[in-house]
Amino acid sequence: MSRITAPPRTLRLYGDLERPVDLTVAQLRRWPAQRAEVVFDCATNGAQRHVFTGPLLRDVAAEAHPAFDVHRRKDRSRFLIAVFGGDGHRSVLSWPEIDAEFGNSPVLLATTLDGRPLDAEGSQLVVPGDACGARYVSAITSIWVGAYLPPDR
Repeated sequence: MSRITAPPRTLRLYGDLERPVDLTVAQLRRWPAQRAEVVFDCATNGAQRHVFTGPLLRDVAAEAHPAFDVHRRKDRSRFLIAVFGGDGHRSVLSWPEIDAEFGNSPVLLATTLDGRPLDAEGSQLVVPGDACGARYVSAITSIWVGAYLPPDR
């Protein structure tokens, strides 16, 4: 009897990028994996302790070539990153938070959670410095990278 398997979960990396791309969790493993042992407060489940591994968000996004001048810090500082999860949860970061010349936050696109591969569920956004787990986005469906434009422009 043959088993029907679901297609692998993908996340779409798009926006003000030269090379938008769709990536599976397996493809995220092309980048060097970082390890993050985190503790954060979850409003529904209390304190959480987990170990995540995966590439840095900045490495993955940088390879898609955001449409800013990498040599001009002020140009980079106007870019935002919006992460969307399969359950409708969303979170926003600024490029300077993850940029090595600014906040240098080691934000991950996790490919494992506590040693368990996330291929079936999809990648998870991990923000190790956050005391609250609200910016941890599970089952990422898309990541938008783009310049902030005020609504009155």
